[in-house]
Amino acid sequence: MATTAPPHDKSFNNGNDNHLEIFSLIWLDANLNVQKNQDTQEKLRATINHIKKFYDVEECKNYIEQTSKDDRLILIVSGELSRQVVPFIHQLRQVSAIYIYSKDKEADEKWTCNFSKVRLF
Repeated sequence: MATTAPPHDKSFNNGNDNHLEIFSLIWLDANLNVQKNQDTQEKLRATINHIKKFYDVEECKNYIEQTSKDDRLILIVSGELSRQVVPFIHQLRQVSAIYIYSKDKEADEKWTCNFSKVRLF
């Protein structure tokens, strides 16, 4: 039976941090506890067991930079925080894909066009 993490938790997974999956999901958003985001996280959890959640850009960047180059990370980030994190982590080998949920796709398409790992939704 799946359980949800308490609102103050920054991550959740089934078991310990020594997950065996190929990909880990990193979620960066100042509004993590909005019901829509929690529903989406639960749906994603059906596919990816290990989700690490961050509210703070610097904590997220530090975590990604300290992750092994052999790990594969997928980042989901709010449009508001994306400009603060994407330029610093895009080139890292462990970052496989970056998904930005954008409120202004036209503006975000302009600044993300040189970042091949970025997808807008």
